[in-house]
Order: sequence, then structure tokens, then C-alpha cells
Amino acid sequence: MGHTKTKTKKPKKQRKRWFNAPLHIRGKIMSVHLSKELREKWKVRSVPIRVGDKVRVMRGDAKGYEGKVVKVDRKKYRVYIEGLTRTNSRGEEVLIPVHYSNLMIIELDLSDPWRRRKLEKIAEMKAKMEEAKKAAEAKVEEVAG
Repeated sequence: MGHTKTKTKKPKKQRKRWFNAPLHIRGKIMSVHLSKELREKWKVRSVPIRVGDKVRVMRGDAKGYEGKVVKVDRKKYRVYIEGLTRTNSRGEEVLIPVHYSNLMIIELDLSDPWRRRKLEKIAEMKAKMEEAKKAAEAKVEEVAG
């Protein structure tokens, strides 16, 4: 819940901020875990979900289902996946809403250059941090040895 820039620990206030969050913050709240391969490649645990991302359902009746995101409903904190449908009372095929926390991104939609740049920047920064950490450890060993 760190996306709403809140310092409070009180559950009441945490819930209030989640339910009353404006849509631009809800987009950030709706971050979904990446698969192990993507996590290693981009050096980031989760990213905000977008239309076009390929996801796998991890929980619920549709567990194991994979498909493309066709709609992200920020107002209801739900995601709609291509092909994941049920028949309603009128006999129409309707998309089933899935909570973002029950999903895992298995393929990112990088058609947006801004999103790609942002991910590359983060990966680059994390690599530099890792390098600096290794250098510091080597220095400590040198001094100790």
C-alpha cells in the first residue's frame, strides 16, 4: 500500500485510502507480480497491469488460465481477460472480472516506449547497485584478509 504516499500504520486509515484512492493512484496500486523469468530480466518484482499484458490466473475457479488483458477496471480493482467468460441469465457470454492480486504477468506489453524505458532504467539502476554491493564486499574481504 506504499503507493498512496501514506505513513500511517492504522488499518482504518489504510482501508480508507484504498477505498477512496483516485484513479491515477489506483493504477499504481493495481501492480501485479511478474513471472520468475521476467523478474530476473527486468530486476523488478511487480508492475502496474495494462491492457495487452499476458497473464496467468493463480487463484480461484479459473486457476491456471492464461490470456491477454482486455480491460482494466480501476474503479472496481478488477481485470478482464480475453476468453475468460461465463454465460449470464440472458444467455450472453460475459467476461469474468478477476482481482489483480490473483494474477501473474507472464508476458509484458512493451509497445509503449515510455513503459519500456522505465523498466530498462530500473533494471540498469539495480544492476549498478548490485555491482557496488559486490565491490564493497570485496573491499571488506581485502581489509579483513
